[in-house]
Amino acid sequence: MKLLQLCWSFFQIGLFSIGGGYAAMPLIQEQVVEKQAWLSMTEFTDLITIAEMTPGPIAINAATFVGIQVGGVVGAIAATLGCILPSCIIMSIMAYLYFKYSNLKLIQGILGGLRPAVVAMIASAGVSIASLAFFGEKGSVHWDHLNPIAVALFAAAFLVLRKWKTSPVLVMLGSGAVGGALYLVFGMA
Repeated sequence: MKLLQLCWSFFQIGLFSIGGGYAAMPLIQEQVVEKQAWLSMTEFTDLITIAEMTPGPIAINAATFVGIQVGGVVGAIAATLGCILPSCIIMSIMAYLYFKYSNLKLIQGILGGLRPAVVAMIASAGVSIASLAFFGEKGSVHWDHLNPIAVALFAAAFLVLRKWKTSPVLVMLGSGAVGGALYLVFGMA
């Protein structure tokens, strides 16, 4: 019975947590601390810390952690499946509808309108991250705050990725190693 409760609770969290893992935290708190009383508020704050520290989506990490606490490994599987099942169902329905109706002009028009918006959102995030990396604090784009090491690392990584088609993981590892050495030598951060 407890496994079904775990699965159902995290199914609801997965279904209604729109906006990412941080948006799911109040829902997780309501289900785990207030409604089911599986964790105390202190344990819930530890849950948030652990979910943020471990790789992967926060809501899924939280589901796995709560599942382990409540029902062991089987509980972790039940809670994690409950958390990801709504997304799987919704995306399967959307994929089915897309493949069934993808040749309609209306669908093609919608997708054609979404492409530039998605590119703009990705570009906006990229510009924000580059601004933060190159100039420090967000919003303070002044040439006297320019970080030459960050600009050089960006240019070198971009060149290696575009010209030699190197693995992004290798480029990140190399950039981290070179950046760490340069920042140690020149004392910038």
